[in-house]
Amino acid sequence: MEQTKLSFSEKLGYGVGDMASNLIWTSAATFLTFFYTDIVGFSAAAVGTLLLIARFFDAFVDIGVGVLVDKTRSKHGKARPWLLWLAIPFGLSGVLLFTAPDLSTTGSLIYAYVTYLILNIIYSGANVPYGVLNSLITQDPYERSLLNIFRMLMAIFGAVLVSTMTVPIVNAFGGGKQGWMMTFTIYGAIAAVLFLITFRATKERVKPAVAQNTVPLSGSLKALFRNKYWALLVVFMILSFIMTSVNTAVNIYYAQYILGNAELMSVLGVISFIPLLIGLLFVAPIIKRFGNRNSSLLGLAITILGATITVIDPTSIKIVIIASVIKSLGGVPLAATMYAMLADTVDYGEWKTGMRTEGLIYSAGSFGSKAGSGLGAAIVGWMLAFGGYVGGQEHISESARSSILFMYIYLPMIISALMVVILYFYKLDKQFPQIVKELEAAKNR
Repeated sequence: MEQTKLSFSEKLGYGVGDMASNLIWTSAATFLTFFYTDIVGFSAAAVGTLLLIARFFDAFVDIGVGVLVDKTRSKHGKARPWLLWLAIPFGLSGVLLFTAPDLSTTGSLIYAYVTYLILNIIYSGANVPYGVLNSLITQDPYERSLLNIFRMLMAIFGAVLVSTMTVPIVNAFGGGKQGWMMTFTIYGAIAAVLFLITFRATKERVKPAVAQNTVPLSGSLKALFRNKYWALLVVFMILSFIMTSVNTAVNIYYAQYILGNAELMSVLGVISFIPLLIGLLFVAPIIKRFGNRNSSLLGLAITILGATITVIDPTSIKIVIIASVIKSLGGVPLAATMYAMLADTVDYGEWKTGMRTEGLIYSAGSFGSKAGSGLGAAIVGWMLAFGGYVGGQEHISESARSSILFMYIYLPMIISALMVVILYFYKLDKQFPQIVKELEAAKNR
């Protein structure tokens, strides 16, 4: 097994790439539903449908990008050049997404679909190779976990900035459509610079065990669907991102209508991310001792406990803070291990089929994040519509209030339980050392 010990600067350089993603991506997950319902004026049901359709349509883009990454041959490698090519377009797509030109209702809806699809397409083009880069930098599972920890630390740092600073920055620019556009002009510029830093700071080292020509798509797909651990992780990631997307999108509604103060949105954002940020600094020894799977199971149990505590008094800010801190700590092992586990399925797939197709495997990971985020955002829109929510009102109906409570408290419990079931069947941690040993032997023949 390759035992390259990565430098701090390379780990940090890799990590800031996810901060770039989250400045735009977490913003969309957190504020886009609110932006569309309360700033642009769409109905909640229309927003939910828009988010879902766009995400699933974009799944085909993920597969295409994965295939292209596997075919990429350049002096910069197969994953890094994509960050160079798409850094600036990604930043611009975030600006377009939160720009609301004065159009008719139909024109505004078409503009929303087009700009949301553009964001998803460019996000795929940058984020799939960014994920692939983890498996190409090193083959050591622990170093991969450390890379992932840096990735999650920077992602959470970006998410905290988005959750706490977006509304104040929007207001500083005068609020309304102009305030949102100017805020995301700043975010877009920072995101572009961060992706360029990742490109410069990282190096691709891992090569296939056996030299292989470009694998045809049909062969790659056959190999992909023989990879049982990849399939389990795709479902796992979809569920994880549904939960994350619902949690972030519902916070602003929970603060305004359950806690009675919209400004508590910033508090909910901070207490959701700060414990996670701190926990990631100390989770590496736990992962080294118990492995990725068992650490994730522990985290899911803690998440369920935190959600249960909220039931005591959903309107008490003290109870909500305690419960949120516990849920956030439960998310630490998941954040630290999920993409590291996906990287391990690349090696498992090569061992199982003889084909190493990082791009296609990570395109499925990107699909999991997008499909999950899209479903989560759609669920919020649909549940609000089911409860009779109408944007911009000072008071809402009891049924709308019940919908918000269900999404904030009970849905995370249900999703976490389903994720536990999936991890029951994930046994790759035990097999992985022998798999890498055999791959190394094949390289030396």
